[in-house]
Amino acid sequence: MDEELERIKMNKLKKLMSKLSKESSKPEVKQTQQIVELDSTNFDEFVSKNPNVVVDFWAEWCGPCRMIAPVLKELASEFSGRVAFAKVNVDKNDVLAARFGVSAIPTLVFFRNGKAVDMVVGALPKSQIKAWIEKNLR
Repeated sequence: MDEELERIKMNKLKKLMSKLSKESSKPEVKQTQQIVELDSTNFDEFVSKNPNVVVDFWAEWCGPCRMIAPVLKELASEFSGRVAFAKVNVDKNDVLAARFGVSAIPTLVFFRNGKAVDMVVGALPKSQIKAWIEKNLR
């Protein structure tokens, strides 16, 4: 009887070890997305190639721009596969900023199928930016 119990325990242990080794050998998949830096050379191609795009018009010296940068990184990860995220430095790309009527920063512009469809200005909280993105996805 003790031998039979021991054999059952060993079989269960082998199965468990086999299962664990299979799970640990699977590569970890992370759903993250980079925020792409755009300028006049790649802007039009990027917004036309992606069906939904959020573009952050910002500058290095802008405190509110730096405040929302980590929020946008989180949202890029949350909306990965549904929305592409990009940023445009207005100091280096003033023509692009003027083209979309950006007069204050940070300004977020939502593009759908290559066309600007909505804009928000200011360092909004994550919940408001997320709601704005979701509204524009409909």
